[in-house]
Amino acid sequence: MPRPTGAPGGSHPVLDWARLLRLPNHATAVADVLAGYLVVSGLKTVALPVGLPWVVGAGWAFYAAGMVLNDVFDVALDREERPERPLPSGRIDVRTAAFVGQGLLALGGACACVAAFVGGTPATALVGALLTAAVWIYDRHAKGTPLGPAVMGTCRGLNWLLGMTAAGGPIHEAHWLLPLGVASYVAGITIYARDEAATSRRVMLARGVTLMATGLALAGLSTVLAARAAGGIPWGDGPRPGVGVDRLTAWAGLWTLVSASVLLRALLGVFEPTPQRVRAAVGNSIMSLITLDAILVLAACGEPWAVVVLALLAPFLLLRRSIPPT
Repeated sequence: MPRPTGAPGGSHPVLDWARLLRLPNHATAVADVLAGYLVVSGLKTVALPVGLPWVVGAGWAFYAAGMVLNDVFDVALDREERPERPLPSGRIDVRTAAFVGQGLLALGGACACVAAFVGGTPATALVGALLTAAVWIYDRHAKGTPLGPAVMGTCRGLNWLLGMTAAGGPIHEAHWLLPLGVASYVAGITIYARDEAATSRRVMLARGVTLMATGLALAGLSTVLAARAAGGIPWGDGPRPGVGVDRLTAWAGLWTLVSASVLLRALLGVFEPTPQRVRAAVGNSIMSLITLDAILVLAACGEPWAVVVLALLAPFLLLRRSIPPT
């Protein structure tokens, strides 16, 4: 059977765009915004508030823009290190990709403004403006500098804050630790992934793991403090029959267990810093954002919405079979 014209290895234009966009990872961006909204709103039943689709759409568009513009500005480097990617291989025109990336950035800002208007939350528009700037600064200027991981982490933290402001928050002081924790975690992944195309330096990998651990600790602490201030969590307070431990303690154990599994996978890359091991750890750390978001939602809203967030793992796992997440 003949291969599609101009598409080495049987590639297809749709698949090339999906690879450029890092399509599997979009589920993590949706999970972040959705979790930010839910943690503040505390919705107990699965419903669709009027502003939620707009703010989720904004978060998705910002993330998609960042993925496209990342490769647009990296095309010269990718011609040397990753010539198989859609832009350096010539399967997607660089100018077309730049136009699409800038259009997605504008779409994200527009959706954030609509979410701010329908929800009566002007802060959402402000966060959208900050995200627009942060995405552009990272892709165009900061990526290859020492500030790159911090700016990338800021993008993810603002994505969480985008959802939180659309729900009228942050409400508690402890809520501010959540976007800070997510920002630290993603900054750690960025440091960890910096040399993934070659043999990574152990010291950089160790720094990345340390920052990831710090972020996970901050997010967990935020949830515990907010739950104590609220007098419990909707997952169910009080002792569980035959267990003798309250649900907040059980939640903290679940958070610790999942966090430890993510960090252990990353530590394996420190001990064996090969491209295959490091890329696997990076992919796992990115995928785990969905699980971590679902656990945070579990503490704020209970099981129904946590299951909805966790269901975003399905498109991630399905799409990554043919589309690399990194």
